[in-house]
Order: sequence, then C-alpha cells, then structure tokens
Amino acid sequence: MAKKATPPPADAEAAIRAYKGVLSTVIEQRPSGTRQRLADALGKHRSFVTQITSPTYSTPIPSKHLQAIFSVCHFSQQERDAFLAAYRLAHPGKASVDGELRRTRHVSLTVPDLGDAKQNAALDRAINDFIQRITSIAGRGG
Repeated sequence: MAKKATPPPADAEAAIRAYKGVLSTVIEQRPSGTRQRLADALGKHRSFVTQITSPTYSTPIPSKHLQAIFSVCHFSQQERDAFLAAYRLAHPGKASVDGELRRTRHVSLTVPDLGDAKQNAALDRAINDFIQRITSIAGRGG
C-alpha cells in the first residue's frame, strides 16, 4: 500500500507562509521582470517561481535557492533578516542557512539574440546551469 504524503504541521505551514510573505512583498517592490529573472537564475519555469513565492502554496523553498533569491531580488539587510528568521522557524532541523550563503557578484554577459523566445530562454538556462556547476565544483575544492 502506498504511503500518503503527510502535510507539514500547521505551525510549519504558518512559518512557510511567513517567509514567503516576506519574499512576495520584496518581489512586488522590484521592477517588472524580476520573477522571470529569478526563474532564469534558478534554471526553473516561472510556475516554480510562483509556487515558491506565493504564500498560498505550502511548497517550501529549498535552501540551495536562497542565495540566488537574495541576489536577484536585491534584498535589503532588514528584508534578508526578516526572511531568514521566518525561514529558520519553518525549517528548525535544517543546517545553518547562513553557512550556505556566500557573497556573490554580478557578471553581465552579452549573448546573441537567437530570434526565438524559447531558444533565448534555453540559452539563458544553459548559461546559468553552467555557472552553477562551475561554482559548485569550485566550492568543493576551496
């Protein structure tokens, strides 16, 4: 007999909604296109971004995505502190979230326009995937 997935306890759901509320507020205050830039940075579809940014969905945000979220959404220190406090409440058994957050820097690339939105998005995802793999390898050795 297949085991049914058990939903998180109500207090965990409330904590998840709290940090998603902070994220949702931050995104609403950012320029148009922030959700798409976040999707591109995460190598995901916009529907995934909707699920992780909307307090109405109980889908938790994987900790591996936090640095990209902070970077793309340009969190202020106060916003980041509020988000992380709520995140820690929602995921108390998690290893230190702070340890996973490293300073980043922005690099801008000029790439050809392939003349097709789907091909351009695929190129953007491939570049982001490549960067994530390289930085992951570099992080293991350093």
